[in-house]
Amino acid sequence: MNETLLNPNVAYVVLVVGFMLTVMAVIAPGTGLLELGALALFIMAAWEILNLPVNFWALAVLLLAAVFFLLAFRRTWSQLFLGLSILSLVIGSAFLFQGEAWYQPAVNPILAVVASVLSSGFIWFATHKALEARRLALAHSLEELVGATGEAKTAIYDEGSVQVGGELWSAHSKEPIPTGSKVRVVGREGFILEVEAIT
Repeated sequence: MNETLLNPNVAYVVLVVGFMLTVMAVIAPGTGLLELGALALFIMAAWEILNLPVNFWALAVLLLAAVFFLLAFRRTWSQLFLGLSILSLVIGSAFLFQGEAWYQPAVNPILAVVASVLSSGFIWFATHKALEARRLALAHSLEELVGATGEAKTAIYDEGSVQVGGELWSAHSKEPIPTGSKVRVVGREGFILEVEAIT
């Protein structure tokens, strides 16, 4: 068992999958299963790193990958930091375990190429979509809906639907409003808008 786990190729896969689970946990937090899976894999990877000869420069590059990934979520140059994070992950993980020389990875080159392509493609796509959704959520602040105008998609009184800001919302009003009327948002209760007819 120890010989299998202390194989640089196995250690490399454990590390890459752990990083991908971490990315997924950051993008879609929730149940805690992704977080626990990533933690378990990183504990295993740490044990492998302690028991295998490593290139410390590559370990530093891997730490930079984590820093760049966090910066991608906090800075306006998100695509640049995301690209740097993926590049650092690919280089750092492939060269982490020592080969015959410092510039030769111990990991099988074919495995490194396949894993790098798959993991970097996944991380780029998933993170890019998460950042887009975050920007969209910020652009549609619920507080900014009050005062906005739209159209009644159904008859509105106790309940109904309105189109405001390109989205369909549940709504109610103090007076009956027929379908197709222009409306203005005058209040909000959670995700239900209070509207009035524009006369």
